[in-house]
Amino acid sequence: MAGNEIQAPIFEFTGNRLCLDFVNTIHDRAGTPRELLYSYDDLIAWSLEGDILTEAEAEQLRKKADQQKAEAAAVLRQAIDLRETIYRICFAIATDVSPAEVDLSAFNDMLAKAMAHAYLQHAEDSFVWDWRDKGQALDRMLWPVVRSTADVLSSEDRDSVRVCAAEDCSWMFLDTSKNHSRRWCDMKSCGNRAKVRKHYSQKKQSA
Repeated sequence: MAGNEIQAPIFEFTGNRLCLDFVNTIHDRAGTPRELLYSYDDLIAWSLEGDILTEAEAEQLRKKADQQKAEAAAVLRQAIDLRETIYRICFAIATDVSPAEVDLSAFNDMLAKAMAHAYLQHAEDSFVWDWRDKGQALDRMLWPVVRSTADVLSSEDRDSVRVCAAEDCSWMFLDTSKNHSRRWCDMKSCGNRAKVRKHYSQKKQSA
């Protein structure tokens, strides 16, 4: 890889809910944070991996963003603001603290704007949610994130929102384990590092 080439971010979807996966688009939040949504194209890439956009829809948004760079940059800032608002609300809930009224007010404003595009579509013998104007709006990938957040907050799921126990992580997830004992965002990363540190500490003490 060339020295001046920016490596594409690697997204992980371990939160068990779309809104929590969106919150986790920053690495090592509690340590040395590393932003994963560096550009509007990164936002599109995350949306593709999260099955919010199809390849055709993503390409359409890329072309529109290239034509409307200022608007795309504004959507990226909006996405970061949304992410941090969701994080503060969910972190408060996970730590048994009442969310700040300013955050709830900000989120409700975002919710009203997003749900203005929502409608129910008849599909065979049932109904499904869909979105109006989704082919034209640069912020369309944020609408499902907002609705996912509202679904979590308004259901029993909110009682299972957790923060990764790793001191430098703070990624969030919905604990769906049988005995609600999940501690790590991902056992392969934070969980294994914690095990290694514990083993090293025990070995050092015994020595």
